[in-house]
Formats: sequence, structure tokens, C-alpha cells
Amino acid sequence: MIKAKLDKQDRAILELLQRDASLSIGDVAERVGISKSACWRRIQKLEQDNVICARVTLLNQEQVNLPLTVYISIRTNQHNDQWAEQFKKVIEEIPLVLEVYRMSGDLDYLIKAVVTDMPGYDRLYKSFIKADLFDVSSSFVMETMKQTTQLPLEYISN
Repeated sequence: MIKAKLDKQDRAILELLQRDASLSIGDVAERVGISKSACWRRIQKLEQDNVICARVTLLNQEQVNLPLTVYISIRTNQHNDQWAEQFKKVIEEIPLVLEVYRMSGDLDYLIKAVVTDMPGYDRLYKSFIKADLFDVSSSFVMETMKQTTQLPLEYISN
């Protein structure tokens, strides 16, 4: 994968959009110090280069009645393509599952999910059974100390 070349203005645009993707092109252009058309072209290029891969609205979990975050550690004794495809199919059908990672080390998969409460978690757990798992362990978030979707931009090479 070829990494995009980003200059100071691209970085400034990304910094602004990471904080607030609802900013108008005019607002971004003004804050970066470029014309609206130049700003729009840069944003389009950042999207084409897959530097910007989505623009979303983040919701407050508690306001949509999903206050409990759970991290689910999964180990399997089946390391084959057929099982992996079945597991992927199961997790893709569960909207409460937000993130899934295949891991190195003792864990095979780490899942981040949200649920309404403990009975909601129990229902989620039972839906994982379809994937024929070996070991499932869950940890519940008691306090969120830091949460961000903003990536630091100082690691971009010129």
C-alpha cells in the first residue's frame, strides 16, 4: 500500500475534520487559510487516497440505551478457513458488535460490543455460541478514562 504524501495544509484539514466532520468546506478552508475550491479538491483527494475512509456521527451510548461496553476475549481450537468464515458470518450479523480483531498471542479474537445491561450481554453471549467457540471471557468497562477517534498526525511522513 502506497502512503499518501500529505503537506501542512492536508494535516490541518485532517485535524479539523477529525474533531468535527460537520464543519462546512468554507469553515475548513478559512481555518486552514486556503480557498473553498482548493479545500474541496484536497478533501476529495484525501478520500480518493483512502486517508479519509468515512465521515460519521458519533452517538452517546447512554442516550441510545447501550450504556454497557464489554470486551470479549475469544479462543478457538479451530484454525481453519471454514471456521473463520462461519465466525465472521456470525459476528457480522450482530449489530451490538462494534469491533473485532484477530490477535497474536494467547487470544485469538478480541471483540468490543455494547449492550443494554447484563441480561442484554447474556443474549449477546448466546448468539456467539453459533460460532462454536472454545473459550470466551468478558470484561466490562466500569469507567471510560479516555476515548477518542482522533489519530495523531505527527507520524505522517512527508
